[in-house]
Amino acid sequence: MNKLARTLAWVAAGALTGAGLAKLQKMRAKRQEEARELRFGGTRTLETPRLILRRFTLDDAADMYENWARDPEVTRFLTWQPHEDEDATYNLLEGWVDQYEKGNYYNWAIELKELGEPIGNISVVAQNEKVRQAHIGYCLGRAWWHQGIMTEALRAVIPYLFQEGYLRIDSRHNVDNPHSGGVMKKAGMRYEGTLRQNGWDNSGVHDEALYAILAEEYKGGEGGI
Repeated sequence: MNKLARTLAWVAAGALTGAGLAKLQKMRAKRQEEARELRFGGTRTLETPRLILRRFTLDDAADMYENWARDPEVTRFLTWQPHEDEDATYNLLEGWVDQYEKGNYYNWAIELKELGEPIGNISVVAQNEKVRQAHIGYCLGRAWWHQGIMTEALRAVIPYLFQEGYLRIDSRHNVDNPHSGGVMKKAGMRYEGTLRQNGWDNSGVHDEALYAILAEEYKGGEGGI
């Protein structure tokens, strides 16, 4: 092999080595990311143009009862019954407030800035820490439906949970409540399918539409977020 051929061979070998090293480093970084533990920062205050998402307090009982907890239209597609009185709301809040000590408890009061009162809530209602998945649930007072408020709240919660280390965020809705699916879609979630006769709420057994967004999709700028 002449000198030129040897030189070209060395250059090619170096290029391959460099490419292989870059690939190895990328794979190692990916494994480190996948191995990162959840942060469990808990329910921290988040702010949007119209909203403050914050922890509930016992002082919210009256507003929660009046603004949404007593309304059967709000609970129509939920699994709990309308509260009979403010005491029922207060008792529920006592349990919620106690759980804020847990780092993996995420439950926000949705406070409308111009009103200074909570008008709904959004929370992680289930999670799988092994696969780093969080399942979202939410409800909103009827007076504030169809104003983009829940979409605004969900768009704030999604990036926070990804920062916490979750890799998948999903939610489901009764197919007879398509407006909830619209919220999920506008917040960047993708429709993944319909689970037949999979859910139960105050309207009875129903089909559920499943939506989700992955951390890699959010980082890639998909979903219009």
